[in-house]
Amino acid sequence: MNKLFLVISFSIILSSCVPHRKLVYFQGEPIEKEDIHKINDTPYKLQVNDILSITLKSKNDELVALFNNSNSSNGSSNNSTGGDNLYFTGYTVDEHGNIRLPYVGNVNVLGYTIEEVRVKVKSELKYYINFDKNIFVTVKLAGIKYTILGDIGSPGTHIIYQNKVNIVEAIANSGDIISTGDRTKVEVLREEFDGLKKYTVDITQIDVFESEVFNILPHDIIFVNPIKTKSWGIGTTGLQTFTTLASVFSIIATTLLLIKSF
Repeated sequence: MNKLFLVISFSIILSSCVPHRKLVYFQGEPIEKEDIHKINDTPYKLQVNDILSITLKSKNDELVALFNNSNSSNGSSNNSTGGDNLYFTGYTVDEHGNIRLPYVGNVNVLGYTIEEVRVKVKSELKYYINFDKNIFVTVKLAGIKYTILGDIGSPGTHIIYQNKVNIVEAIANSGDIISTGDRTKVEVLREEFDGLKKYTVDITQIDVFESEVFNILPHDIIFVNPIKTKSWGIGTTGLQTFTTLASVFSIIATTLLLIKSF
């Protein structure tokens, strides 16, 4: 009985230990490519519920004060107060794909890039402001908002106030993948114009930098799958597995002794 217990325990412990290669990030060598243009460099196109910061700058503050109802945030922190205020002071893309500007009214921006919106806003405002007065229009996306779930240090919805955020930054900003997380199967769910898409990336391989979802987009959902041993419930380390098995066999042995005693 003892020998059988040791053999079974040793076998399961070996199978439950997470290989070193599944814990180390960015293994392998970078791939050199002649074409430096990547699909993940494609400009983001605005969607419903995006929030824009639109700022007009001029030597005459009174001339542009009416349009500057959003307080831009230049920080990259997840706890930026100015960025939080954009929910109230920024321009939210409504369900019809419009933002509402003072005097101008509704301006459709759904499917437009940030640069295209800047040009469009400037074109709409020229009827109210003389742009010969050295007036500059700045349009920014109010941070990258994403949701991350699963075996991550700090799951939930986060905002990073940058123009571009990659999946490595998103994971680091969320407390990194914990020991029970499967770094080889990180899923990204993305709502695209032709429907919901699911992508799977392997963070342990260097070619993650070539992935089409390396740069995350607003509203992305990232899910970190658990490793199999966590799903089995026998522990995530050799010691935990041995302790679990020892408890199970102890109960079985006690039960057998009680049965024999009758």
